[in-house]
Amino acid sequence: MINKPSSKHLSDSEIDATVASVIEKATLTEKVAMMSGKGFLKNHQENDRLWGAVPYRAGAGCERLGVEALWFTDGPRGVARGQSTCFPVTMARGASWDRDLEHRIGQVIGFETKAQGCNLSGAVCINLLRHPGWGRAQETYSEDPYLLGEMGSALATGIQFHNVIATVKHFALNSLENNRFKININITQRTLHEVYLPHFKRVIDAGCASVMSAYNRINGDYCSHSRWLLTDILRHQWSFKGFVHSDWILGVYDPVAAAAGLDIENPEPVHFGERLMQAVTEGHIAEETINTACTRILKTLLTFSAAEDPLPDYPVSQVACEAHINLALEAAEKSAVLLKNNTLLPLKTLDVGVFGRLASIENTGDNGSSRVRPPYVVTPLAGIGNELGKPDLALAGDESDISDAVRAAKNVDVAIICVGLTADNEGEFIPGDIDLGQLKMAETDGMIREPVVSRGGDRVNLRLPPEQVKLIQAISAVNPNTVVVVIAGSAILMDEWCAEVPSIMQTFYSGMEGGTALANLLWGRVSPSGKLPFSVAMTEDDYPFFDPSASELDYGPLHGYTLLEQEGKTALFPFGHGLSYSQFGYRSLKLAKRKQTIEATVAITNTGSVTATEVAQLYISFPNSTVQRPKKLLKGFERATLAPGETQCVTFDVTLESLQYWCEITESWQFEHGQYRLWVGGSSCNNTLVYRDITL
Repeated sequence: MINKPSSKHLSDSEIDATVASVIEKATLTEKVAMMSGKGFLKNHQENDRLWGAVPYRAGAGCERLGVEALWFTDGPRGVARGQSTCFPVTMARGASWDRDLEHRIGQVIGFETKAQGCNLSGAVCINLLRHPGWGRAQETYSEDPYLLGEMGSALATGIQFHNVIATVKHFALNSLENNRFKININITQRTLHEVYLPHFKRVIDAGCASVMSAYNRINGDYCSHSRWLLTDILRHQWSFKGFVHSDWILGVYDPVAAAAGLDIENPEPVHFGERLMQAVTEGHIAEETINTACTRILKTLLTFSAAEDPLPDYPVSQVACEAHINLALEAAEKSAVLLKNNTLLPLKTLDVGVFGRLASIENTGDNGSSRVRPPYVVTPLAGIGNELGKPDLALAGDESDISDAVRAAKNVDVAIICVGLTADNEGEFIPGDIDLGQLKMAETDGMIREPVVSRGGDRVNLRLPPEQVKLIQAISAVNPNTVVVVIAGSAILMDEWCAEVPSIMQTFYSGMEGGTALANLLWGRVSPSGKLPFSVAMTEDDYPFFDPSASELDYGPLHGYTLLEQEGKTALFPFGHGLSYSQFGYRSLKLAKRKQTIEATVAITNTGSVTATEVAQLYISFPNSTVQRPKKLLKGFERATLAPGETQCVTFDVTLESLQYWCEITESWQFEHGQYRLWVGGSSCNNTLVYRDITL
């Protein structure tokens, strides 16, 4: 560890002096060694290829000078080490629209990261969901930049509360999985700045201290080699002071990436070892570039390691403790989205049958780098069984024998069908020639069969597997009281069966306490409050073009709800949609212009009979804009819990800065004076919103 006074916090000037001393004393070899990870492949082999078995050295470190290393762990749904707390996946938590919850989850991830010997967390994934077929959709929050930025900044600040460095990833435009190592994304400056970068800037402005570059190319350059991205935008325009490190394998292709602004190559010094040394000694890269990178690395590291911790100690015995597990349960309850309900829910009977193979398996999401191994997982079947007082409850039927399932469905009051996807269908794409433990998973999970070629990846089919659709249609035909529970990382198209069932709930991959949360929601102990963080379209053609094998794609300014609205298409379930066991009314929207903000206040009334939580959403449109803009954009959201008959006034503050557009002529942000329309309501659907105009 860098030597520091044990009795006091180091000031900024003391940190600067310490770092300058290390840079002065370190040899070129030692400085270059700080710019790469080391030992990953050796440790991976020694630990039976178990991802996350030990902390991974991810840069820094100089034993001679007392400099500690960066020790990295994933991941987005909990710490990918030991038996950590497994939260619902990031997309599920995006459906909670709950900043405070996400900040508390970040604090737990920070605690459990520190308790298990790491100081760098890769949990903050905020790549925009351009298309629901993206294999790693579950690892991000939303299709909307504003929601992404708000949730990502809450997670990052939560992690860093315990002096663990958070890294935000993958910078940038990583919205396709299978060909992520090769694909080139063509994009205009305006689309980049307005759609694909605002959430990254929000997280960095909140203080996130490191950035992970993406594998893909941007306008011809690999992101890890793009000076435009890593230096001109990130450091010059945004004033980012932390360090940038590469993604884990095949993330760097040449030592020149150091000159572009990449500080660390992970996980091994393929290009930032001897090749970088040679580039410096031959004069191709200035030694000052090395000094600058090491200064950024060491200053960030020391800023966190020299800070006083909030807690006196971080015992590993508190990993996955009761308080952390209770938070995972809260997150699962707040994340579930009630898509449809024709008065069937909440259930008032215990005479139910549970159907579908997914009800009985531990299914917490992707089995790639984000995999968390909790001490236990409550499956949907187990959660419902506990609710019924039948801990050994068996499946009433599944898609392997639909005739048998139909016979069972006729004999129960309510049929609960669990359908959706697993890590076989979506997730991080792990090529078959890169063994990160997927062979071992095949033996232990029983979910895939030899030979293992590849795992996870993008979805080419946005619908449920055909046998699951047949199960839904067959059971709903004989039992009118059918509840469909959808388990998936993003949107599932449902038009071929949606009208046939009275109730649909999407729970995503809901973590270690997902089954308990499901029972609490189905029987009304908790009223659903989740809202869709993406749009569920009517057909595949309503989404942007998507090809997992493409080597090049053009990213335009519209996708998700902005594309649907521009083309006049109706979503099956619109962005922001989510039902409750109560109802809410909006009235008296008032607007006030402040110096740098618009203040919007609206009254929300619980018009139903149960206490419930509403997520109020604020959108802004630009009716008189002289440049092309989306029909409307999300610019605010707030959660409000109300008793029956209660009214609350909810206030939103919208900065004028957030209403600007990027002018490609001046290469700067521009504000348009004129009329703006503010909409507030429970989803993005216009006929559910109240609105008022304001002139700015």
